[in-house]
Amino acid sequence: MLRWADRIESRAEELARLISVENGRAIRQARLEIGGAVSELRYYAGLARHIPGHVVESEPGVFSTILREPLGVAGIIVPWNAPVGLLVRSLAPAMAAGCASVIKPAPQTTIITARVLELLSADSEMQKGAVNMVGEVGHEVAKRLVSSGGVDVLSFTGSSVMGQQIMADASSTMKRLSLELGGKSCCLVFEDVDITVAAPKLAAAATVLSGQQCTTARRILVHRSRVEEMKHSLAAALKALVIGPGLEETTDVGPMVDAAAQNRVGAMIERACDEADEVLLRGGKVTDGRLEKGCFQAPTLVAHGDSGAFFCQEEIFGPFAVIEAFDTESEAIALANHTVYGLSGSVWTHDGDRAMRVARALRNGTVWINDHNRLFPEAETGGYRHSGLGRLHGYEALADFTTLKHVYQDVGVAVHG
Repeated sequence: MLRWADRIESRAEELARLISVENGRAIRQARLEIGGAVSELRYYAGLARHIPGHVVESEPGVFSTILREPLGVAGIIVPWNAPVGLLVRSLAPAMAAGCASVIKPAPQTTIITARVLELLSADSEMQKGAVNMVGEVGHEVAKRLVSSGGVDVLSFTGSSVMGQQIMADASSTMKRLSLELGGKSCCLVFEDVDITVAAPKLAAAATVLSGQQCTTARRILVHRSRVEEMKHSLAAALKALVIGPGLEETTDVGPMVDAAAQNRVGAMIERACDEADEVLLRGGKVTDGRLEKGCFQAPTLVAHGDSGAFFCQEEIFGPFAVIEAFDTESEAIALANHTVYGLSGSVWTHDGDRAMRVARALRNGTVWINDHNRLFPEAETGGYRHSGLGRLHGYEALADFTTLKHVYQDVGVAVHG
């Protein structure tokens, strides 16, 4: 794993550019993805040396040894939006735990996945068959991984709808499921925040990977006394983002992954604009200039007063955000928790007590304070409710790929002369 990390690092620029070519990700973000994958591999290489159990002496001379063992064969279904980062996020703990793996990449990003795995298979000490990849355009391989009794754990990152289907199809095998699914991240902005500082950060959080990331900032909940200021500042910050080809250094927002995704997201955004109380920035498909032949989607921002609206509840996987107002802390918490999702959120305030109090009250697997989208190997990520099962990153990720064994032994007690 350490040698694999070194190989990836030595080809970082090449791999980052390949990510950008395949899925359109802005090159600066693609470089961060490669750096994160290298860090993740080194982290789990270290954890592989420390997977402890424990021993309990339930009565004199009677010992119960609790061991953590590899669960078996891991099926890993990787999405296209962060193909290297999300591959390594599942594969690294699986390898550290001692599991063999079968990887099914997204068809949009099969080449980068194969290239990264080629750097692993090149290692002379890599056991044949320990890590495998099968590419496909359809879903037959994925279905086989889900339904096969020969796969002991299935790690999937994708939509909540697909996660529910996987749970149903895998039920007869009773396999372990590790699912990171959709999200509708809320950012709670209180009255003591400097809006001019927060707005550009929120704009970046709302458009990372052109809005095609499950932890993207989607609902901006703002104290009513600061709503008008946020409307102006956030719209201006979104409008200032540079839309362009992923390989250009100045690009903030690259293209959508393909035309089908853009058409689907674009239709949802158009409907949202028609139904929202106020359209603050109407983006949509870029139809002029050098970008007109690509799948470029300019950011859209609306404001609305009903958190039950479809665009406040459903995940719109593109550069779209909605501003909602609140009057009290308790109302802000209630609004943020009014969702079937629970993947991530953020709290923006300079009141330290309130920040922690609100963070604890939010039903999310990850809550950032005065920041958003900060992900790294040492801290577990995962969701509540429809946002998934299990945790990846951190030490707890090993639990998704290991199982506990209890070994009982009555050795008696030595009799001293």
